Amino acid sequence: MSEPPARLPLEWIAASLKRERTRAGLSLSELAKRAGIAKSTLSQLEAASGNPNVETLWALAVALGVPFSALVEPPVPSVQVIRAGEGPAVAAAHADFVATLLSASPPSARRDIYRLSAEPGAARVSEPHIPGTVEHLIVSSGRVKAGPAGEEAELGPGDYMTYRGDVPHSYEALEPGTTFVLVMQHT
Repeated sequence: MSEPPARLPLEWIAASLKRERTRAGLSLSELAKRAGIAKSTLSQLEAASGNPNVETLWALAVALGVPFSALVEPPVPSVQVIRAGEGPAVAAAHADFVATLLSASPPSARRDIYRLSAEPGAARVSEPHIPGTVEHLIVSSGRVKAGPAGEEAELGPGDYMTYRGDVPHSYEALEPGTTFVLVMQHT
């Protein structure tokens, strides 16, 4: 039995939310309204006392007009190695799906790289990301059904696909131990 992934330090998320909300010039109430979450939930997250899931953080990122990684990225040293099973991970609320941020987009580029693991069961349904987002997916192990709603494709080890990420899309593991790399390109 494997250990659950490490949780993101709440302090990273709290500091990132405050920074991005301040940059956007939004009040707690306005950001909560735009993201479709309770003001109390946002207040708890900014106080580093909430328990965020992927869906809540994505909604906040979209409402702020920033990549998801802007809310979860840790301070990065000049050389960084992330061992398998390590790294900042966030679990989905309604699917056996975990996203581990491998590389956030530096200021000179607009892309994020994730290692994802998923188990058969409920699909991870994703709302549209910020306009212009393109996703690139490469399967490492297992099988996954992924893509925009109505255009999903089944992929196996070594398969690659790309699609718009600014439309509703999903990921569904078809075999136990499914892993894949996801590059989110923000244009």
